Amino acid sequence: MVRNLNHDTFLVIRYVKRRLTVLIDIDGKHEWRDCIDVPGVHLPRGYYFGTSSVTGDLSDNHDIISLKLYQLTVERTPEEEKRDREVYLPVVDNLKLPGMEAPLEPMSGLALFLIVFFSLVALVFAIVIGVIVYNKWQEQSRKHFY
Repeated sequence: MVRNLNHDTFLVIRYVKRRLTVLIDIDGKHEWRDCIDVPGVHLPRGYYFGTSSVTGDLSDNHDIISLKLYQLTVERTPEEEKRDREVYLPVVDNLKLPGMEAPLEPMSGLALFLIVFFSLVALVFAIVIGVIVYNKWQEQSRKHFY
C-alpha cells in the first residue's frame, strides 16, 4: 500500500489506558484512518521502543525519516497505578494467538476401543499375509533342480 507513492506516509501508534491504537495516513491527505484498535493491552514499564525499515527483501526497503515520541500524562486512580506496576510480561486480554487453541477433548471409550480393535485386526491381517508370502517363497526355493 505504501510503495512508489509521491508523498510521505504516516503512522501513529498510541497506547493510552491499556488501549493500543494504530492510525495511518497513506493517501497524503492528512486524514487519519483506523488501522488497528486493541483494548486490554498490558505493557510493562521500563522497555524501549525500536523501529526497523528492513523488510527482508533487498528490493523493498523503506526509510524511516523521523520519530516523534511523546509521553502523555494521564490521571490514574491508585488502583490503576498499582495494577500498572504489576505488569511484567506483555499481555492482551481475550486475545487468542495462533497455535494456542483449546486442548482437544479426550477420546470416548467407544472411539478408543474401535481404534484398538481395528489396529489389532490390521496387525493380524499383516501377519497372515506375511506367513502366506513366506510359505510361497519357501515352496519356490524347494523347486530348484541342482
